[in-house]
Amino acid sequence: MITAWLAAFLLTQAVEVPVYARALRGRRHRLLWAFGASALTHPLIFLALPRVWTGSYAGYVSIAEAVAVGGEAIYLAALRVPRSVAWSLAANAASVAAGLLTRALWSWP
Repeated sequence: MITAWLAAFLLTQAVEVPVYARALRGRRHRLLWAFGASALTHPLIFLALPRVWTGSYAGYVSIAEAVAVGGEAIYLAALRVPRSVAWSLAANAASVAAGLLTRALWSWP
């Protein structure tokens, strides 16, 4: 389970950090702040949510993405990033697309 989480986490960070770095342009340590956004939500969604979720996979993905978008938007808003919800939606849409694509092409992560 930890290996699967780590693979998914690395893919998520590879996709989302550049988006968040763009949102945080002009700020000191922006890559660190960009890394922090999904570092806060990803373990909760990948490791904790499946332990309590009893519904369908589609329902799980919907709840997981809502939590990710909401949590990361709150994080960005706390950093005073304009349009935090839009940035969070963009980053999460990109990482979901990347995850679906890599799973379809290579069964990974």
